Amino acid sequence: MEIGGFQRVSLIDYPGKVTSIVFLTGCNLRCPFCHNPDLVFKKAENLRLYPEEEILELLEKSRKFIDAVEITGGEPSLQKDLREFIKKCKALGLSVKLDTNGSNPRLVKDLITERLVDYVAMDIKAPLSKEAQEKATGIVDIGMADKLAETAKILMGSRINYEFRTTAAPSIVTPEDLLRIAYSIRGAKSYYIQQFVPGKTLNPSFSSILPYPASKLERMRDIILGEKLVERCSVRY
Repeated sequence: MEIGGFQRVSLIDYPGKVTSIVFLTGCNLRCPFCHNPDLVFKKAENLRLYPEEEILELLEKSRKFIDAVEITGGEPSLQKDLREFIKKCKALGLSVKLDTNGSNPRLVKDLITERLVDYVAMDIKAPLSKEAQEKATGIVDIGMADKLAETAKILMGSRINYEFRTTAAPSIVTPEDLLRIAYSIRGAKSYYIQQFVPGKTLNPSFSSILPYPASKLERMRDIILGEKLVERCSVRY
């Protein structure tokens, strides 16, 4: 496992649970608004790389006050040892939350079938079209939209907890795009609209882009709920 970060305690990342967060390196996407470019590019000079054994020891010591571990990145599904690492976390009695960009539906399905994940958060960067995905992800993959749709279908057909989320990055996603995304996951349990926050980004030009006013995002939330596209829709700031 290539681990590039660790947060011992979080009260907000896994609904209802006290969580430790493990950040994995590497990603198959190049989203210009990404806030973790060091993890994406594996910039060792800007990262502390953690041995897996150290992380498992920290999780063991934290068992008295945490309920779960969140595995994020980067993109965790790229790690060949992910399944075995999750098994070790489960052996500690911890629930497991996986953050993913949804590009590996087969792995997500396998982890659910093997009961290795309890909660999955899937990012949907843009509407599920080839053009929108290329703009949002910074790569050309003609099958990306289909992969995301398949992963979404797997999650919605499962019995585990899950959420979909979109970062409302100006010039990448319009407020109206949020409605299009909600239609593509119609019937989902939870959809979160995440406010874009300027700062360190993969493409430096995004570091100074002003976010959408909260009122615009809240209006789209209200429309999505009003049309009963998903069970829950909230704006995260």
